[in-house]
Amino acid sequence: MFTRIYEKLKEFIKENYKGLIAIVVVFLLFMVELPYSIYTPGGAVNLNDRITVEDGYETQGSFNMAYVSMVRGSIPFLLISYVIPDWDIVVKEDITIEGEDMDEMLARERLSMQESMDAAIINAYRAAGRDVQITGTINEVSYITEEADTDLDIGDQILSINGVDIASFDELKSVVEGLAAREEVRLNVIRDEEEIECYAITYDNDGIKIGVSILTTYEYVTDPEVTITSKASEAGSSGGLMMSLAIYNQLVPEDITGGAKIVGTGTIDIDGNVGEIGGVKYKLIGAVKNDAEIFMCPEGNYEEALSVAEEKDYDITIISVSTFDEAIKKLEELHSSN
Repeated sequence: MFTRIYEKLKEFIKENYKGLIAIVVVFLLFMVELPYSIYTPGGAVNLNDRITVEDGYETQGSFNMAYVSMVRGSIPFLLISYVIPDWDIVVKEDITIEGEDMDEMLARERLSMQESMDAAIINAYRAAGRDVQITGTINEVSYITEEADTDLDIGDQILSINGVDIASFDELKSVVEGLAAREEVRLNVIRDEEEIECYAITYDNDGIKIGVSILTTYEYVTDPEVTITSKASEAGSSGGLMMSLAIYNQLVPEDITGGAKIVGTGTIDIDGNVGEIGGVKYKLIGAVKNDAEIFMCPEGNYEEALSVAEEKDYDITIISVSTFDEAIKKLEELHSSN
């Protein structure tokens, strides 16, 4: 029986070897990844479906979080990018930090998303005059340089360094800068829900460093409660501005959407400052494809967004802002003038 099966298999391969080779070659072409990625026009996530404030006010329009689509740089996709307009090749070194691979970059971006969600909630509640109490901070390692001599991992939650409790990156930096080069420091961290001790060796590179960056997220209590849902595939801090506006709009009686579909992008920090982002071209293209009436972006991205809109003859209102308060004010002014 096995001999018969073997003979049939051998005959099948002999008759179809060219096709089988072609399948293997195509498979390998898709599997082999070159040091490039491809940016493509993205879309928009309706935050009305993601954010719920307990007993919140209804919204007639919508706040939408713009995103960029990224394709990994396999040979077939790189070839396709030369044919499809607005598929642009980027060198991976341009979107990752030195010494960081793509998986580490994605881990860092997921931490950044949590940081932006916390900042969005805190800013929205403060601006709406509603109750938000910060009860603690969480400081997680987001990047480790190539020069670092440490057993810290990305995602470690730093509790203390040399016995000094750490509540922010500035506090960590202050302790480290008071040391000499080539000193060993001990850090207490939480990793996989267990507290452990790690080490790092200081070095001098334009100041004393241990070669790590941290992101600070917050523990807080809000009244009313707010819930934000996200997908495991989502990462990055560029949705912070739009999340803060969507939350704020459910906390106040006035609907600042004015019934419009608003798509936008921009980071936000704990003090309400709106930061510049990458990929605004692809986000604007995605916004227009999703029938947005208003596109909101950071002040630093305004000229590029305006240039793309003029080049493609888009009929869309573009608003640039530098703070959360300015975003609210400009939307109120825009709708009161219509």
